[in-house]
Amino acid sequence: MQSNKVTSSMEVETAPFEAKPLPPKPKFEPLKPHEMTDGQVQFRKVNVPPHRYTPLKKAWMDIYTPIYEQMKIDIRMNLKARRVELKTRRDTPDISNLQKCADFVHAFMLGFDVIDAIALLRLDELYIESFEIKDVKTLRGDHLSRAIGRLSGKGGKTKFAIENASKTRIVIADTKIHILGSFANIKIARDSLCSLILGSPAGKVYSKLRAVTTRLAERF
Repeated sequence: MQSNKVTSSMEVETAPFEAKPLPPKPKFEPLKPHEMTDGQVQFRKVNVPPHRYTPLKKAWMDIYTPIYEQMKIDIRMNLKARRVELKTRRDTPDISNLQKCADFVHAFMLGFDVIDAIALLRLDELYIESFEIKDVKTLRGDHLSRAIGRLSGKGGKTKFAIENASKTRIVIADTKIHILGSFANIKIARDSLCSLILGSPAGKVYSKLRAVTTRLAERF
């Protein structure tokens, strides 16, 4: 029995493909800062320690002017709660200005001068690092007093030398130390301060600082 295989061929007609032009890209206007938060007002509150109340009174206009006029942030002093309150406005150009202003006020409360702390408003890569002497080494009594004396030096000479070499600003408030600067510079200043706390003489720290700053100058 023979089976006949019938092959059937289908002819498919292909229509010429016409590329349709894409619709134009939508053009959206950039959102305004108050629209990013659905019109909600953003707040920041910075507490005023008792020993910074009088300096805040004296430097109030120096703090108020750049925050209100340049950063477009509302600022007021809450006398009852003893804290500085900040909030955004409709004409605030950037929502991050609020946090910058809060950092600026906080830096002043830690003990930095206004002319130093105001750099936080203008530069993005500045930070504040705080630590205590007991974080490095547990010292008590006269040993603690001598460590604080080594950090400051005679007439603040050692502190100024570290500040100038590392391009930072340092505040020594009792056993707390605050450093304002860029990430790399804070590390240089912190290493020098830790060496002094651990008992290194100032001359040895100076020579190390000189070597590190020379290396940095060659790199950049």
